[in-house]
Amino acid sequence: MNPSSSPLIPAIAKATAAEAIVTQNRKAEHIRVCLEADVQFRQTTSGFEQYRFTHCCLPEMDWDSLDLTTQFLGKSLGAPLLISSMTGGTDLAQQINFRLAELAQRYQFAMGVGSQRVAIEKPDVVSTFAVRSVAPDILLFANLGAVQLNYDYGLEECRRVVDWLAADALILHLNPLQEAVQTRGDRNFSGLLAKIEALCKTLPVPVIAKEVGNGISAVMAKRLIEAGVSAIDVAGAGGTSWAKVESERAKDPLQRRLGQTFANWGIPTAECLTSIRAIAPHIPLIASGGLRNGLDAAKAIALGADVAGLALPFLQAASQSEAALDELAIALVTELKTVLFCTGSTTLSALRNDGVLRQV
Repeated sequence: MNPSSSPLIPAIAKATAAEAIVTQNRKAEHIRVCLEADVQFRQTTSGFEQYRFTHCCLPEMDWDSLDLTTQFLGKSLGAPLLISSMTGGTDLAQQINFRLAELAQRYQFAMGVGSQRVAIEKPDVVSTFAVRSVAPDILLFANLGAVQLNYDYGLEECRRVVDWLAADALILHLNPLQEAVQTRGDRNFSGLLAKIEALCKTLPVPVIAKEVGNGISAVMAKRLIEAGVSAIDVAGAGGTSWAKVESERAKDPLQRRLGQTFANWGIPTAECLTSIRAIAPHIPLIASGGLRNGLDAAKAIALGADVAGLALPFLQAASQSEAALDELAIALVTELKTVLFCTGSTTLSALRNDGVLRQV
């Protein structure tokens, strides 16, 4: 059944038509700004440049025997790669999402969609997220902002966005800085941890806590794990700065200034990874935030991530063509294999062995 024809959808339209259009326009502007403006971190880096692999001149292995397959949240992946959450809600977003999903299906990457709040507010855009038709087998994540639990959203809305996608898990994204900078942002974050805990107990799929580019500290990761989240995406600083994105969009001078002041705010991705893995050795962990190639992904895995997530490289390629996406996927897989080969690591987990990655 076409998700946009579901008889349940009209009952959940909580926003006015004007509010829904504002949200939809914001999604279109986010794509434009990320592709056209300078919104990358400049002073704060991901931290991966502080690490270097030890080269092995005699790997004693056959390249063709290298295997990047792995498991995450009970599902098989062709490589430990996630197409991170980006977009939805517009015609361009639909084209991007379907191109990304087709790629994920071909290479068995995991994929997250952008925030589905726009679909809750404007049900006729549900189809822009509905990628299961082209990606029946992938590990697929639905997505809502955690703060929406303080704005009339609850279990019903969370179940609905999961059901629309036939998703394997729900990402709850945490974005206090983005909301602070965003004009008319949703800034009531009080009491959210208890609501997240209640949701984790009742939602039938795993809940993933994810930042949007400012990082999750070990202290906050511990609280989220105790609340019942099944996985964490650290989404650290070093990639796209959503403070800069919202500053670029803002018409209000104060909001523009806020975005510029806090353009480099956050915890570097590598620091998030090492600190969280030290206190939570078994939590499924996604590394995103400033990863730009397979070498970055390999460093993330060596530092404790189970899966490496990239957004901007996939967005840029998807906005060009399917061929550009294929080239990117092949490059990422080849770069990951090259790290294994040139460190003498026969498995992904071997990247964590003593002496393979060192801090410089």
